[in-house]
Amino acid sequence: MRMRRATRQVQVGGIAIGGGAPITIQSMTSTPTREIDSTVAQIREFAASGCDLVRVAVPTRSDTEALGEILKQAPVPIIADVHFHYERALEAIEAGVHKIRLNPGNIADRAQVDRVIAACRERGIPIRVGVNEGSIVERVDKAVRATEQAMLTENRQGLADLMVRKLESFLRIFEENDFAEVVLSAKCIDAVLAIEVNRAIAERFDYPLHLGVTHAGPPETGRIRSIAALSALLAEGIGDTVRISYAAESAEEVADAKELLCSLGLRQRDEPELIACPTCGRIEIDLVKLVGEVRRKLVGINTPIKVAVMGCVVNGPGEAEGADVAVCAGKGRGVIYVQGQQVRTVGEADMLDALYEESVRLADRVERGEAQLGSASVTSPPPQTNMR
Repeated sequence: MRMRRATRQVQVGGIAIGGGAPITIQSMTSTPTREIDSTVAQIREFAASGCDLVRVAVPTRSDTEALGEILKQAPVPIIADVHFHYERALEAIEAGVHKIRLNPGNIADRAQVDRVIAACRERGIPIRVGVNEGSIVERVDKAVRATEQAMLTENRQGLADLMVRKLESFLRIFEENDFAEVVLSAKCIDAVLAIEVNRAIAERFDYPLHLGVTHAGPPETGRIRSIAALSALLAEGIGDTVRISYAAESAEEVADAKELLCSLGLRQRDEPELIACPTCGRIEIDLVKLVGEVRRKLVGINTPIKVAVMGCVVNGPGEAEGADVAVCAGKGRGVIYVQGQQVRTVGEADMLDALYEESVRLADRVERGEAQLGSASVTSPPPQTNMR
């Protein structure tokens, strides 16, 4: 992992973005914002699953009118997503949102953009300035559109260059207004292009950077596309806030973003980490079923213990050494380890409950300060004799 890229810092409802602050997770509601109860319910669901910031769409006046009540009930800062109507931005600012997402390219009148910037400066509200692969080409000026389309037909690099150029032109507006409370984003469908364009932005500007892959698709393929881009950038120290987006229930977005950051050591876990061996011909239990049951059973434990479910004795003892609680299973029975120490041998029918009981017991000890995580050291021999 490279050192995090140095950036300016902005404050979003008391949460810092950039400037060395922890990387934040964002998501966006799929409900009509004017439907207050369902929107608040989704915001609360996001927050409970680890989301730090939530964006809501405000395409109509009725949506911005709902913001006041939503903000009263929201447990996390709220971002208003504005596209074509600058009035929606002004109304959202007046309602007290914590950040505005704005694409100046979608607002033809420069004076209108200036008014939004002035209102945000007065209230101390930052603005995310973004470009998107799907809307980057000029739509009104035919001559400009032809030139930009020609850039795109040459090669994919032309698209990256165009996105950086457009972002630079948008930034001039903010710099001319002496407004630096800005977060940048450039979202693409293609993972490789997303890496390239965000690298270019990171080299050129020192504003905080929001990462995401747009139109990623359903979770089955979208998570691969998203993680391919985001993990590469984050490992290079690029990125200050992230959103993983799917054509699915948004709670999956938050869970996957959280796991990504935890896996890269960029976020501390607040729940158990479950690891399991790959299935193979040596396994003599229904490992897939057991792993699923363990995963469901561990929900509710809020201590980041590492729990391992191993299906044979080849890798089992070694994994037990690296885990806080582990089961090394064989035909009909399993050995339970707690921080490297063999504590119980149980039948297959009792493995789930035994593993859970030891996990709860260790978590309680950690919370009381009687044990530390990651202090395992195997002193007992491999349990081959117990497995036969």
